[in-house]
Amino acid sequence: MLARGAALAALDAEGAAHEGVTILLADDEAVRDLNARFRSKDSPTNVLSFPAPRNPEFHLGDIALAYGVCAREAAEQGKPLAHHLQHLVAHGVLHLLGYDHIGDDEAEAMESLERAVLAGLGVPDPYAAGEGEHERL
Repeated sequence: MLARGAALAALDAEGAAHEGVTILLADDEAVRDLNARFRSKDSPTNVLSFPAPRNPEFHLGDIALAYGVCAREAAEQGKPLAHHLQHLVAHGVLHLLGYDHIGDDEAEAMESLERAVLAGLGVPDPYAAGEGEHERL
């Protein structure tokens, strides 16, 4: 329910509430395999986004989350796992909507939207000081 709510909030924030997303919560090994096959990185990562081609079903794409990685990050950052998962789902959906964080301006725009989506869900700003150590997703 938390993942669905975060996905819907991110879609709604961009006027894409009619779009569909599939969310996979998997073990680290499954996400490591996806990361190796599609990004040539032989390690698990917290979230992967796979955009779908335009289609009549309005399926935007798929998101895969590595549960173990997410749980460790939440503990290291001193935040509830539920909040971290909601953040990562919103982050993944924004990638499917075309957002990225390669450059500083892109990152600022994406992070700003993430903050707004998460605030609407009652989740504290994941980038605020005091919310634990983190890196840009």
